[in-house]
Amino acid sequence: MEKVLTRNIHKENSQSIDVYLAGGGYEGLRKAVTSMSPGDVVEAVKKSGLRGRGGAGFPTGLKWSFMPKEKTKPHYLLCNADESEPGTFKDRLLMEQDPHMMIEGCMIGAYAMQADAVFVYIRGEFVHGTKVLDKAVAEAYEKSFAGKNICGSDWSCELVVHRGAGAYICGEETALMTSLEGERGYPRVKPPFPAQAGVWGMPTTINNVETLACVPDIIVRGADWFAGIGTDERNTGPKLYCLSGHVQRPGVYEAPMGLPLKELIYDLGGGMLHADRPLKACIPGGSSVPVLRAEECDVNLDFDSLAALKTGLGSAGIMVMDSSTCMVKALLRISHFYAHESCGQCTPCREGCGWMERILQRIEDGKGLQQDIDLLKNIADNIEGRTICALGDAAAWPVQSFVTKFRDEFQAHVDEQRCTVQGAAHA
Repeated sequence: MEKVLTRNIHKENSQSIDVYLAGGGYEGLRKAVTSMSPGDVVEAVKKSGLRGRGGAGFPTGLKWSFMPKEKTKPHYLLCNADESEPGTFKDRLLMEQDPHMMIEGCMIGAYAMQADAVFVYIRGEFVHGTKVLDKAVAEAYEKSFAGKNICGSDWSCELVVHRGAGAYICGEETALMTSLEGERGYPRVKPPFPAQAGVWGMPTTINNVETLACVPDIIVRGADWFAGIGTDERNTGPKLYCLSGHVQRPGVYEAPMGLPLKELIYDLGGGMLHADRPLKACIPGGSSVPVLRAEECDVNLDFDSLAALKTGLGSAGIMVMDSSTCMVKALLRISHFYAHESCGQCTPCREGCGWMERILQRIEDGKGLQQDIDLLKNIADNIEGRTICALGDAAAWPVQSFVTKFRDEFQAHVDEQRCTVQGAAHA
């Protein structure tokens, strides 16, 4: 496949605006603001079939259309660059190696929704990425791709980079808005939805880095071109997949939406890290989505194919586990993360995440009780769907799927009071 999102990352000085311009950069923004109406841009993105690449997979053009058409208040576009999902590192690659692609997408989106400002909320730990992005924003202002009279038009829009403090919860769009306002990053109850009352009470749209990076080529090459990539009209365009775990070549891979999971692991990824340790399990969309057993991995990596297996593409963070993996320890590691990152606003998540971690630690330590396995599932079931934001679900789904699909392994830990997985490491 032709590289689209990653076509510039291996060029010398790929972060500079001159390199980006030499490859046709900012042609999409210039075309949008000089020859298209905001509504035309929204319709093009709708027609392309682009769905959000941050986890939810919501149709991007439809989301843009929710912004009020009447301009009675300032409009804002927030770029969610708080890439905190374990196993996910694609947005970081784009920001550090080709920041202008994301910036151009931001400005096209801002034009489509007649935004007065774009705020890029970047994860606190991305120190290098922030420096790269700050420089790129300054270059965009110098060339009139941001600020006053963009591309010589009568449309103006500011572009601001805001570095977060490093909290997983701020990847949730309403918590991101609260944090941007200077408050503690607590999620908000919806409705009202951000398009009605977002940051500072103004109409707001939030999009992910990779989502916005797709937009310039939709405008330049057309919605039909984008829609022609992928498995069907619901799963379109190029996609970045993050591959990690027990594989020969971990990394970020670009492929059409719907890449077969086994092709990613065995062809692009070079196969299992150890030839004598076969595939045991795979998490296909970042640590929050349900796990797949090896026999379920003959599946395409798109929204609908994975949904049919009751899991999700999520952030496309594919984590591969071989036969030496202790599923109890793996789940303990995941649950520790969510217990640590819970903001504490909702009781089911605040109390339940820590409770699940303690039970898993007990099982891992060889002190598990016979009732612990069913108790884990019961706690997770009572967290799911009962919190303001999706972090509760993100903590519950791994527990539900690990315990259900690998129950025999959890039972062995309880019965034998130790791990029985051959080759598993327990530090």
